[in-house]
Amino acid sequence: MSSQQETETYTLSMEREFDAPRELVFNAFMDPDQLAAWFGPEGVDTPRDRITVEPRVGGAWSLVMVYEDDGVHKESPINSIITQYEPPRLIEAAERESDESTAAGEVLRMRLEFEDIGGRTLLKLTQSGFTSQEWVDMTREGWDSSFTILDKELAATSDTAS
Repeated sequence: MSSQQETETYTLSMEREFDAPRELVFNAFMDPDQLAAWFGPEGVDTPRDRITVEPRVGGAWSLVMVYEDDGVHKESPINSIITQYEPPRLIEAAERESDESTAAGEVLRMRLEFEDIGGRTLLKLTQSGFTSQEWVDMTREGWDSSFTILDKELAATSDTAS
C-alpha cells in the first residue's frame, strides 16, 4: 500500500429558496430539457445534446458547459454518477474523474436536498473535495448565477401552469 499525503479539501455549502413547489425544483435538475435552459452561469451555454441524465442510483448525471474565454472556445464537462436518488427529496452524485479543482485522490461530491417550505422550496447544496477556497468561491458564484436563471425558468413554468 502506498502512503498518500493528506491534502486539505474545501467544501461549498449554500442554501437557496425558490418560489416553486419542490417537485418542480427537483425536476429542473433531472430533466435534460430544463437543465439546458438554466444550468451554467450567465454567458455559459449547456447544449441539450451534451446532457445525459439517468434518474437512478448508478445513473449518469453529465453535461458540458460551453463558453468563450478571450475569444477561445472552452468546455467544462461534469461527468457524475448518481449515488443517492430519493425524488423529490435528495440527489447525491460523485464525479467520475477529478480535474484541477479536485484534490489528488478525491472526487467532487454534490448533495442536493430539496425541502418543502409551504409550497416553496429550500434547496441545500453541498459540494466537497475542492482543492482551494478559490474554487469554492468560483463555484458559489456559478451556482448563484445559475439559480438566478432557474428562478426565471421556474416563474415562467408557474405562469404557464396557471
